Amino acid sequence: MSQKRQRLLDTALTLFYQNGINSVGINEILAVSGIAKRTLYIHFPSKDALVFAALQQRHDIFIAWLKQKLANTKSTNEVIHSLFSALESWFSNQEAELGPFRGCFFINTSAEFSDINSDIFNFCHHHKQQVRQVIADHLISNNSELLEAMCIMKEGAIVTAHLCGSGKEVTANCIKILEKLETS
Repeated sequence: MSQKRQRLLDTALTLFYQNGINSVGINEILAVSGIAKRTLYIHFPSKDALVFAALQQRHDIFIAWLKQKLANTKSTNEVIHSLFSALESWFSNQEAELGPFRGCFFINTSAEFSDINSDIFNFCHHHKQQVRQVIADHLISNNSELLEAMCIMKEGAIVTAHLCGSGKEVTANCIKILEKLETS
């Protein structure tokens, strides 16, 4: 990948995540990146193409991060603790590869592109399915109800931390509830 393409992509992802996709224009991306408009359109023929590339990059980063956080778990209880500890760390801006916490880029994007038939909305849905699969791959049991509860609580914790700034308390409560479900 060319350095200019990567700089455009990194700039767009940062601005989209900070400010929302619809509030960021191409001219702002160009000004911040220092890249010419012609170069942008050589690499990304439309803003939607740039949005898809930003979504793909964030997806790849997040999935790799999540896999790494769950890599050494040996029990369902460890998966629960590792998942919600990692989220709490992200909420408190301690996960450099994810950048400053601004909620979930995919939840935020799906709110901006709410047509369930749109390609961007469907990519966001695909991301959530992949995150669910990563969690499922690390669970020792095949308890589908526990997996469902973990995923719902993960999403709720992300939204709550973003809206209320109370990540540590939220993740601690999620862990307590899930531990009870896991042992019952």
